[in-house]
Amino acid sequence: MPLSVSPSASPFSSPFSSLLPGIVARLRAVGCVFAEEEAALILSTASTPAELTAMVDRRVEGLPLEHVLGWAEFCGSRMAVDPGVFVPRRRTEFLVAQAAGLFRWEDRPTPVVVDLCCGSGALGAALAAAVGPLELHAADIDPAAVRCARRNVAAAGGQVYQGDLFAPLPAALRGRVGVLLANVPYVPTGEVGLLPQEAREHEALVALDGGGDGLDVLRRVTADAASWLAPGGHLLVETSERQAQDAVTTFTRGGLIPQVVTDDDLYATVVIGHAPGGRTSAGR
Repeated sequence: MPLSVSPSASPFSSPFSSLLPGIVARLRAVGCVFAEEEAALILSTASTPAELTAMVDRRVEGLPLEHVLGWAEFCGSRMAVDPGVFVPRRRTEFLVAQAAGLFRWEDRPTPVVVDLCCGSGALGAALAAAVGPLELHAADIDPAAVRCARRNVAAAGGQVYQGDLFAPLPAALRGRVGVLLANVPYVPTGEVGLLPQEAREHEALVALDGGGDGLDVLRRVTADAASWLAPGGHLLVETSERQAQDAVTTFTRGGLIPQVVTDDDLYATVVIGHAPGGRTSAGR
């Protein structure tokens, strides 16, 4: 099943529409549950017969649909997703929506946003598209993710850095960040093997494995977040429902005032940490 691509494309918009039945049959044969929708997306993306054949072959071989297409739909936009890069999940749109809701002030200066563990850069790019001009910075330890993120944040004028968590960020950002997005890996090490095969085999382990209880990277982020946030700034982290209370404890230890918000339809849980002082919105 596609992780985050919406089956909205129509195969009849493609010059290769006559090939649809054969492609659907091939995808069904390898267990693609949504073979018709996937075939439509591949047909609408391919520009030549050779490219179409190569894309279908890669999908049949088990490459995630988003890596085959070269993009994933996220918050209503197509985000570039290169092979090996973590695919932004649809449930993470809830985190972006929560972040966008923090921007309430008409007279705010340009807010500073940092997208940590940015992967493809989809979160920061989507937030910029939703709220307007902002000073966007992103970072990831994976070189492939950094290259991909630079393409996605270019329209927002964002900067992307390679390195471990806060380490590569410019020191001048310390104490100035209004919104810190940190889509940290939170799958416990012992459960990585239970993930869908597409994720296990085609996404970087560093983007999936959160340590023994899944919260190792979250602890490292919350330990330093308060020193990077502006007074009244916010840290937003996605986690699982069963990890939420431990995450709240970690936020509190890091000097942040935590709040847990959920979306049952998306199976999404987000912990928001508010840094004391200042306004309670991002536009301080």
